[in-house]
Amino acid sequence: MSGWLVIAGLGPGDAELVTPEVTRALAEATDIVGYGPYVARVAPRAGLSLHPSDNRVELDRSRHALELAADGRRVVVVSSGDPGVFAMASAVFEAVEAGPDPWRALDIRVAPGITAMLAAAARVGAPLGHDFCAINLSDNLKPWALIERRLRHVAEADFAMAFYNPRSKSRPDGFQKTLDVLRDSCAEDRIIVFARAVSTPEEDIRVLPLSQATAEMADMRTMVIVGASNTRLIARDGRPFVYTPRSVEA
Repeated sequence: MSGWLVIAGLGPGDAELVTPEVTRALAEATDIVGYGPYVARVAPRAGLSLHPSDNRVELDRSRHALELAADGRRVVVVSSGDPGVFAMASAVFEAVEAGPDPWRALDIRVAPGITAMLAAAARVGAPLGHDFCAINLSDNLKPWALIERRLRHVAEADFAMAFYNPRSKSRPDGFQKTLDVLRDSCAEDRIIVFARAVSTPEEDIRVLPLSQATAEMADMRTMVIVGASNTRLIARDGRPFVYTPRSVEA
């Protein structure tokens, strides 16, 4: 088969944060497949077909991309951030596993990108400098009971935490529940970072204690990072530095 499929991460927003590997794949592609706003980040050119789709059709989108690649097209499936972090890489491989055998022989590659989590952490310092976890707070693909159970275990284990998709118009109460869980398990001075639209002109960063956090501070463009109990804040003029030491006392 002459076609190929690259599952690519476009990074958090700034074009300078797109990797050279992804840039090459986009330049060689005949077809771009993805969620509409992400496809719109790819500049149109002669010979390139754009295939935008809705946000909740990941498997249909994956099957379409695989069919195009099987027909000899050079296909890039785009995600924001990194395609392997709550994004399209898992959906494509799920489609491969359930699909016809020839799909398994396709040239399929994953081109990593800079995640919103890492971009947000870099803006304030190094809050993820020691053990941490990432949790998708959307209950579209898993029940809230599972999210809450994981939140409680992680908070009690004293990890730093990075939250994707904290609050949407369709589920405005989920992040308030998250804050309630954190307040049950964490001290009120636990450091929390709200990083919205990182690396775009709309970027907004807030660093504050858990006691001052409110649900309205987050939306779907916000990455929320909660420090561990030993996460430190370095006060200075302007926004403070936040970091988690790499060593932990026994």
